[in-house]
Amino acid sequence: MSDQVSSVTQLQPAPQPTDARAKTTETRPQPAQSDTVQLSSAAQAALREAMETPAQTAKEAGTGDAQAKRLLAKEAAAKAESAPSKHVVA
Repeated sequence: MSDQVSSVTQLQPAPQPTDARAKTTETRPQPAQSDTVQLSSAAQAALREAMETPAQTAKEAGTGDAQAKRLLAKEAAAKAESAPSKHVVA
């Protein structure tokens, strides 16, 4: 059931401060912050090795680079394992 409202009270708007602009603070865009990262020489060497092309690895292996030789051997072994075996039936 609903009740009837017999009287309505009008609310007066709150008084605005006379100096509203003086109280607001200006917000200026802040420059973006950036971080600087420095890699150690070992990390830089590892990054160069990781980004090396297969041709560079083969060239280094040809000049006697032991790490490049191990990588080529590991890649060849993985390739041999993943290649389908051929069975010849006579």
